[in-house]
Amino acid sequence: MRIITHTIRIQTTKPVEIIDITPEVTTALVSSGLQQGQVTIISQHTTAFININEKEERLLEDMETWLKRLVPKDGNYLHNLNPIDGRHNAHSHLLGLFMNSSETIPFSDGKLLLGEWQSLFFVELDGARKERKVLVQISGI
Repeated sequence: MRIITHTIRIQTTKPVEIIDITPEVTTALVSSGLQQGQVTIISQHTTAFININEKEERLLEDMETWLKRLVPKDGNYLHNLNPIDGRHNAHSHLLGLFMNSSETIPFSDGKLLLGEWQSLFFVELDGARKERKVLVQISGI
């Protein structure tokens, strides 16, 4: 068994943004040369997450709208009284309670075993950010 680690760097442009990272993960898998195993994708941030869902333009817009409505940015949050990095981002952390920081996907014959309509997404909840990092760890043979 071999383990290969790759980092995807992402620049975000909006406060809430859903970015398809399936092509980058697929490229990392293909370049690994591995044929069978698992790929684990993890966001290295507490206000950005990984999600598997359908890539359809209007659905992605619905998701962004829903996230903004679920936990409004202008809520009365204690975290915002003394933010560590000067960002009033309590809403982003609270939205994270409903999300995963990582996903693990099996692969076979060098291909991700995602369903027909599934894509991998990086979900930014505290943008815009110059650089976000997603760790891709590929384990297999």
